[in-house]
Amino acid sequence: MDIKDTAERIRAGERRALARAITLVESGRADHRAQATELLATLGSGREALRIGLSGTPGVGKSTFIESFGLMLTGQGKRVAVLAVDPSSARSGGSILGDKTRMDLLSRDPNAFIRPSPSQTHLGGVARRTREAVALCEAAGYDVVLIETVGVGQSETVVAQMSDLFLLLLAPAGGDELQGVKRGIMEMADLIVVNKADGDLKAAAMRTRADYSGALRLLRKRPQDPEGYPRAMTVSALEERGLPEVWEALQTLADWRRTHGFWETTRAAQARYWFEDAVKSALLAQLDQPQAREALAALSDAVAHGTREPAAAARDFVRDLGQL
Repeated sequence: MDIKDTAERIRAGERRALARAITLVESGRADHRAQATELLATLGSGREALRIGLSGTPGVGKSTFIESFGLMLTGQGKRVAVLAVDPSSARSGGSILGDKTRMDLLSRDPNAFIRPSPSQTHLGGVARRTREAVALCEAAGYDVVLIETVGVGQSETVVAQMSDLFLLLLAPAGGDELQGVKRGIMEMADLIVVNKADGDLKAAAMRTRADYSGALRLLRKRPQDPEGYPRAMTVSALEERGLPEVWEALQTLADWRRTHGFWETTRAAQARYWFEDAVKSALLAQLDQPQAREALAALSDAVAHGTREPAAAARDFVRDLGQL
């Protein structure tokens, strides 16, 4: 890949070049990782998009919400990128990657870009290279980047480390106030949006919103939140109702954080988090070296046969790792 030419094409907004670049950063080959690092350094960080993380349990309507929400934004003249993460099979390692099928109208919008990626068993609801894909979308000039996680539980909060705003989608009758005050993903959310507020589920959605609104008042107020945040809202992605209110609430929160200095400090903390994650990944990669695997296997056999104590063997392996 010609790095300079690819960078110029990405800056010009070419979707084919952006797709190829995301494929490059997702590759695990050593030569591809070197090219990806060079490409990201060439692009720099001059452009900035509004990064919105979006999570929720399977079946809550994330894809339907993203399509309706994205079409509303492109209708306002904004360019929208969607990075959807699909769960990988623990048996075969494969993923369906069918999110574009669910977002048929948005995928054909010239102002939208949708990229499904496999989670590759990476925990946290996102893929390992999603953060780098976000940087590529920003360089391509997209105004809003929507990061859709896999269907997640209460402990999957990594998406909050790569987004400016975190939106949690819930289904009607999904819990009571006690569920709302549980720690984890609930306390990370900036907006809790109860979807499917239509038809027979409308009354249940209103009750669920009331339950979570009450629960949010019991949580300790975060310094990065103005009065009234986090808040619970209802939408019907199917009937496209409540979407403008959600967008207005997100913009209000983003503007407040920019004005009060939380925007820069949050992004700086996120950069520090991903630097430390990259260091840990590099150290783990050393375990794949042939000499390291041989030493690890030998020590494992010694521990299994009782001739070495596990903690002492681990200490010696870590001490000698840099020399292998």
